Amino acid sequence: MKEKKEKKQLWKKILLIIAILMILGIGTALFLLYGPYSGFREWLITTAMTTMRHQYLATWFYDDETIQEVLAKNKVQEVNEITDTNTIVVNKSENTEIEYANEYERAVLEKDPGNDDYKIIEIEGKGYSGYLAVIYDPSRVKTVYTKKLGTSGQYLTTMAKDNDALIAINGGGFDDPNFNSNGASPLGITFSGGKLITSKSYSGSGGIIGFTEDDKLVLGKMTVKQAQEMKIRDAVTFGPFLIVNGKPSSVLGNGGWGTAPRTVIGQRKDGIVLFLVIDGRTVTRPGADMNDLIEIMQNYGAYNAANLDGGTSSVMVVNGEIINDPIDSTGAHKTRFISTGFILTKGEEEN
Repeated sequence: MKEKKEKKQLWKKILLIIAILMILGIGTALFLLYGPYSGFREWLITTAMTTMRHQYLATWFYDDETIQEVLAKNKVQEVNEITDTNTIVVNKSENTEIEYANEYERAVLEKDPGNDDYKIIEIEGKGYSGYLAVIYDPSRVKTVYTKKLGTSGQYLTTMAKDNDALIAINGGGFDDPNFNSNGASPLGITFSGGKLITSKSYSGSGGIIGFTEDDKLVLGKMTVKQAQEMKIRDAVTFGPFLIVNGKPSSVLGNGGWGTAPRTVIGQRKDGIVLFLVIDGRTVTRPGADMNDLIEIMQNYGAYNAANLDGGTSSVMVVNGEIINDPIDSTGAHKTRFISTGFILTKGEEEN
C-alpha cells in the first residue's frame, strides 16, 4: 500500500509539473503574441505575410487591421529613380590593382587562380549564411525561363543545364494563386536574349530588373515600351529595389519582409555583377532581412541592387550543383519549381 501511495504521489507531482510547464508555455506564447513588446509580433506578421504558403501564421492570431498596421510601419521606401546607366563603366580589362580599399574590395577584385569567369565568396552574418558569386563579365549574364511557360515551372538545376550555365540563381516572382503555384507564370515583364517573354501588369515593389544591350543592370518601374527604349535585353520583374544609383532604400522597422532565405542581384560601377543567395529557416540561422541585404551589397560595392524571389526559391547553382541549402515549407532540404533565373554563360573558349 505504501508503495502504491508513493507512486500515486509521484504521478501527481509529474502531472503538476507538466501542467505548470503548459501554463508557462501558453502564458509565454500569449505574452509574445499580444504583449506590450511588439518586436516578436511584427517579426511574425512580416515574415509570414511575405511567404507564399505560411500567411496563416499571421492570420490565425491577428485580424486584418492589425496586420495592415504592422505592414504599414515596416516597409521599404525605395529610391524613386531609374538607374543612370552613364554611371556604370564596364571594365573588361585585366585588374592590375595591388592596393585595395578594404577587405571587401580585395575579395571581389582578387581573382581565384586560373578562373577569370567568377569567384565564390562565403557570406556569414548574425542569423544567416550564404554565398556571393562575383561575375567579371556582365555581357555573359542572361535571363532564363521555364520551357513549360504557362504550364509549369522548372528546377533551376534544369534551367542551368539546358543553358550550359556556369552559375545560376533564381530570378523574379511568379503568379501564385491559392499559394500552390508550380511556377508556371512569371510576374510582370520578362526579357530573354532581347525577346519579350511576358508583359503583364505589375503593382508590387520594385519593377524591372534587367541588363541593357551594353551590359548595364537597370532597375526601374517602367512599361514594356520604356524598357525597349532603354534596350533591355534580359530582365525579370520583382523587388524591392535595395540600391539605386548608389542610394540605399530606406528601411522602416524591419522592412516588412521579415527574415527569410533571400536572393539578390547587383552591379558595381565597374560593371562587375554580384549574385547573392542567403540561406535560412533554421533555428540558429533564420535568414536575412532587407537591412542585411543592403549592408552586404554595399560592402561589396554594389551601385545598383535588387531583391529577387526568396524563400524556397532561393538557390545558387554552380557547375550544375546546388551549393546552398534551400529548405521548403515542410522543412525538407530541397527547392521548388520556379519561372525565371539569371545565369552566367560559358565564354566562347569554353564552348
